[in-house]
Amino acid sequence: MIWIFLADGFEETEALTTADILMRAEQEVLLIHAGNGRIATGSHGIRVICDCQADELDGSELPGCVVLPGGMPGTLNLEKNPFVQQAIDQALANNILLGAICAAPSILGHKGVLHGKKATCFPGFEQELTGAEITGNLVEEDGQIITAKGMGATVLFGLALAERLVGKPEANKIRRSLQMEGEAR
Repeated sequence: MIWIFLADGFEETEALTTADILMRAEQEVLLIHAGNGRIATGSHGIRVICDCQADELDGSELPGCVVLPGGMPGTLNLEKNPFVQQAIDQALANNILLGAICAAPSILGHKGVLHGKKATCFPGFEQELTGAEITGNLVEEDGQIITAKGMGATVLFGLALAERLVGKPEANKIRRSLQMEGEAR
């Protein structure tokens, strides 16, 4: 089960395109509102009905992957949610894939988990990635953590997550179905 957390002010494309690509990879995706109710409002006013809100989940259940979309103030709202913090901690402790895009890698930087790791983020947030080797690449993978620069990198971010979850051949099949040139890295 892939957990994608949405907090009010999330970047719509980063959340929904990533969910779409992971569903094309035949992954079960759960959109989780890190706020009250099941409707999350994106940074551009688009409202999304989530599958559940964070406090409805059993804290002992482990996801197969945790995804943190960026956007403002969505990233700040994600960071202050205790269940999101717990999910990040569980992912890190259990070697579960963890993806963060745009401003959301700052959450990982503030937790101190990027020390010595390659990472990327939306320009202007580099100082928040404490201890990371900032590459500036559209997508960066280091161990169990995948980071991406922003909305324009969302398809590549989703494909990188898919590749790690279902393998390169399947990710390339999805890539071709999306009319993307080239092959996975």
